[in-house]
Amino acid sequence: MKGKILLAAGIGIGYVLGTRAGREKYDKMKAALDTLWNDPRVQKRVDDAQEFVKDRAPDVAEFLADGAKKIVSQVSGANSAKGAQSTKRSATKTSATSASEKAAAKPATTAK
Repeated sequence: MKGKILLAAGIGIGYVLGTRAGREKYDKMKAALDTLWNDPRVQKRVDDAQEFVKDRAPDVAEFLADGAKKIVSQVSGANSAKGAQSTKRSATKTSATSASEKAAAKPATTAK
């Protein structure tokens, strides 16, 4: 249904922009569209849509905020895990290097 409405609107706009019939045809189309827009059935649907959006907007905003928080925590959690692993490897590497440097720096003691 939405596709049919968009197609009809596109055809109408194309006709208005591409017509060479002049101002008279444009005025007729505009009057027909005004009549359609002001029809009580159309206005009821517009009001229903506005109410629906007003009712659902807080729920949608909360849903989007929760989703964004979830993604941020996953991304920061992945970065933290990578950082922790990198830090752990660096610490292990540093302590192994320090131990070998200390051993090389110590003078050899002879047993007496």
